[in-house]
Amino acid sequence: MVAYFFGSFLNHNLFLAIHELSHNLAFSTPVYNRWLGIFANLPIGVPMSVTFQKYHLEHHRFQGVDGIDMDIPSLTEAHLVTNVVSKSIWVILQLFFYALRPLFLKPKPPGIWEFVNLIIQLGLDAATVYFWGWKSFAYLILSTFVGGGMHPMAGHFISEHYVFNTDQETYSYYGPLNLMTWSVGYHNEHHDFPRIPGNKLHKVKEIAPEYYEGLDSYKSWSQVIYIFQWQCPEHGQVKVNFDGAFHSDTLMGALAIVTR
Repeated sequence: MVAYFFGSFLNHNLFLAIHELSHNLAFSTPVYNRWLGIFANLPIGVPMSVTFQKYHLEHHRFQGVDGIDMDIPSLTEAHLVTNVVSKSIWVILQLFFYALRPLFLKPKPPGIWEFVNLIIQLGLDAATVYFWGWKSFAYLILSTFVGGGMHPMAGHFISEHYVFNTDQETYSYYGPLNLMTWSVGYHNEHHDFPRIPGNKLHKVKEIAPEYYEGLDSYKSWSQVIYIFQWQCPEHGQVKVNFDGAFHSDTLMGALAIVTR
């Protein structure tokens, strides 16, 4: 209970802080952002900061490109996630899918920074077990796991990449949880201007409302999860080939890939 209602919010906040740092938004010197990302990674329990940056920046450069963009569900996932049961399982385990997807579909050899991230993280994990016991370590891991699953904070994973309206490929969220998530809900604004830090993304919408106010958006990530699980709009999954051509798979309730 404590992990779900307390630790999950903190750990997911750190995950999204790492997202900010992956864009080098804390310091002008990239290596400082990398070190801070490794530090923010520590309570999460699993080394992911350096690897996340490597794949996430490709998500921005090649969004929707099949075989490159690993931030979004694969066609295999779309074929399997087609009913309430499979959707529920996918939502609960979506952190595992998110973490393992690139390892299976686009593995990259680890560099020196991955090993630095790994060694520091394992050192902290070992120290946690040694000084405070396995229960303390399990609390950190559980907080990370539940915070990325059937949890309001994790609704942004779905709201960003699930096409509910075939005329719009990605969506923003303008609700209170932006205060705890570095304004990651401003998703359209973030992809238009990835070098603007989260705490200033609202100004993008204020300065250029004509580009955003006419778009569909959300005020509840919990509602997004509910709609994804229980309503089954027949929307397709859209990807982009290297030649720029589009192909789609129409699946009942499939995860749609944004091509913005």
